[in-house]
Amino acid sequence: MTEVLVAIGAARHIPADVYLDLGELHPTGHGAMQLALNVDDGIITAADPRIGFLHRSAEKLFEARDYRQLMMLANRHDWVSAFSSELSIALVLEDAMGILTPERATWSRMLLAEMNRVTANLIMLGASAPGFSHLLASREEFLDLLEQLTGSRIHPMFNRIGGIATGCDPQWLDSLLSTSRGLQIALVELPKQIQQQFAPLTGVGVITSDAIHTYGLSGTLAWATGIKNDLRVSAPYLAYRDVQSLLPGHHHSGDIPSRFVLIAEQLLASLTIIDAAIDWLKTAGPGPISVQLPKVVRAPELTAYGAIEGPLGTMGVLLDSVGEKTPWRLKLRTPSFATIQSFESILIGLPLTALVPMLQSCAFMVGDADR
Repeated sequence: MTEVLVAIGAARHIPADVYLDLGELHPTGHGAMQLALNVDDGIITAADPRIGFLHRSAEKLFEARDYRQLMMLANRHDWVSAFSSELSIALVLEDAMGILTPERATWSRMLLAEMNRVTANLIMLGASAPGFSHLLASREEFLDLLEQLTGSRIHPMFNRIGGIATGCDPQWLDSLLSTSRGLQIALVELPKQIQQQFAPLTGVGVITSDAIHTYGLSGTLAWATGIKNDLRVSAPYLAYRDVQSLLPGHHHSGDIPSRFVLIAEQLLASLTIIDAAIDWLKTAGPGPISVQLPKVVRAPELTAYGAIEGPLGTMGVLLDSVGEKTPWRLKLRTPSFATIQSFESILIGLPLTALVPMLQSCAFMVGDADR
């Protein structure tokens, strides 16, 4: 048996046995993390994930900011899910304060949440699969559109308590619709192509249903194992009740190829949901996109919890309020922390040669764990 200390991302600057190259652009390589592995005859027999190199202290910073400022902090710990991160906090605050947002804001939020899922899935696939780097160019098109609407490519800070910052104008919606439909035509065979690309890894890196329940895994990790815990279906929020028929099914093998294929299927499904949201917004026409709030916003004394389905899995927010203009405590339940924790179990039995695609298929962000 051999003990191997594996460095990921910026941890390569710390003494280690091996630096694991997940690709220059793949988000799982951002930040810093280590894996202490025991390897016997090329097979991983024990794994100890080590985090804590970033220590961003996001949850403590929430306690020192008023409620209007929370969205600015929220979209920074998971930088491929920025819009969804701020959305999860906005929805919890609105529920706690009894605020009902206008329908146009609801559909616009769903459009942007699926747009966020598209950009996340494009980089997950484009930076993982040889020969699919063209997906990164498609991602740039969506980021350009996001910048046109929000003023930022990565950190939109577009949600407001009670709505959104600005409406989606018809010209922007037309540009997005054209880009979405063009990508759907170009990628109609993508799931099949991804399956062929990763076919040699069939049966490798299987995540069992027991592991899903033990560690609270979600997103494509759970769905590829047949666990139906998509909150867009099981606990619909925004306008997802109206578009559930557009969501793809689940896989059951739970291996590396099935997770990558499901990411591709989710990508195509998100594009069709974007089309449906554009159609609704264009039909509805102009109207209110937010509610008017007092100068100082306070949540009542309560404990509230809410969750959404982010690009990487379930994103939950626990709010403890004592009636002040800042939260007494705001805790995050993020998918990456659970995913990284599960490595102590799901990596056992994996060939060391398959470690890179295994980690890429699990899609985690170190900054989301070191929050």
